[in-house]
Amino acid sequence: MAITFNFENDFKLKKKKVLKHWLKEVAKKYNRKIGELNYIFCDDEYLLNINNQYLQHDFYTDIITFDNSVSELLIEGDIYISTERVHENAIEFNKPKDEELTRVIAHGLLHLLGYKDKSEEEITEMRLAEDDALKMLVAIILELE
Repeated sequence: MAITFNFENDFKLKKKKVLKHWLKEVAKKYNRKIGELNYIFCDDEYLLNINNQYLQHDFYTDIITFDNSVSELLIEGDIYISTERVHENAIEFNKPKDEELTRVIAHGLLHLLGYKDKSEEEITEMRLAEDDALKMLVAIILELE
């Protein structure tokens, strides 16, 4: 089981151990385990190129998730996150940057757990699951203090 955080820009991620523990706990809540999970933090242009190349989409996005799982019980994937887009979204939604970042980190994992976000109903379910995941993170941080 490995969760890695990779950087294609100069972004610095805080509390990596806490985040890894949290992600494992979120997966556990859904009776799943994490195999190889790679988070790649990058800028808008890097993610736009991936969006163009692999999804044939020509627009900026905050996250792209690739599911590499071969078993239903073991989560494996690559999650690309644009730190520029996360920063812009935090401003737009009037949220702290760290909260928006952890929401997006959870969002990627939730996609690998089967959540979608194409329809209004799916978006509502995704937001509720993100909120639950963020509550779990707060509880873990309080527990570790």
